[in-house]
Amino acid sequence: MDTNNVTEFLFVVFTFNPILQHVIFSVFVLVYVLLLSGNVLIMLTISADYRLHNPMYFFLGKLSFIDLCYSSVTVPKMLVDFLSDRKAISFNSCIAQLYFFHFFACAECFLFTAMAYDRYVAICKPLQYSTIMSKRLCVWMVAATWAIGFVHSNIQTTLTMGLPFCGPNEINSFFCDIPPLIRLACTDTTMIDAMIVANSGIVSLGCFLAVLISYIGIAKAIFKIRTVEGRRKAFSTCASHLMVVTFFFGPCVFIYMRPSRTYKADKVVSVFYTVISPMLNPVIYTLRNQEVKTSMKKMWGRKNK
Repeated sequence: MDTNNVTEFLFVVFTFNPILQHVIFSVFVLVYVLLLSGNVLIMLTISADYRLHNPMYFFLGKLSFIDLCYSSVTVPKMLVDFLSDRKAISFNSCIAQLYFFHFFACAECFLFTAMAYDRYVAICKPLQYSTIMSKRLCVWMVAATWAIGFVHSNIQTTLTMGLPFCGPNEINSFFCDIPPLIRLACTDTTMIDAMIVANSGIVSLGCFLAVLISYIGIAKAIFKIRTVEGRRKAFSTCASHLMVVTFFFGPCVFIYMRPSRTYKADKVVSVFYTVISPMLNPVIYTLRNQEVKTSMKKMWGRKNK
């Protein structure tokens, strides 16, 4: 079968009456603006304040950058489609969107794992922290997240592109992702589906378990801290990361750790991990982190003067 039989795909989601359509569009524009401004503000703050030049904030800055890229792969196109009568995307653009979406999503998975390891060393081995979490190791860990994301995305995209698409061409989603695309292939996708689920499972479940193991060790260490203030500070630092990880991995496991079947909740879950979760990351880290809030106040205070 000729893959070129399908030259474009149509998104068949977000059909509301005109008034509600514009209201929802306005909400998503606001969320996207908050997402962009929040993550850019965190990157600028970390870059400007030398006191934040340590591994924890080094990783946080990279997380903000990935969130910007990760959301910008899907959200701008979704906003355009909100006001368009014909929500279409070319075949090549669809594959490109799928590729970069999984590239940044996988990189974020492993970055969360690196951040969990950083917190584990900081709390469980405080005297060795500066030696273990050297600048060189941090750079290598970030480079590894990008490299693994590259490999993962190439595997997923290659498997998807190898499928024949001869019609229909309606995607039951607001962006090109593997589960809805596989359902449009005009061939038996059992084997490909299993390979993709296995690949996604290694990434999402593997990273989640690594984070979980790190936090089990962190929890044991926190309970051994004698002072209440010490326990509070350690818990506050880790709670932000754990909350963000839960918001990210929960939807990912729901979507990718099962065969490509359609569920009504898929659309809502997709919106959550592509739009809402990246917006919440800077909010959670800022509101729960006194150092970041203090640096932001000082930075904006200097600019206002």
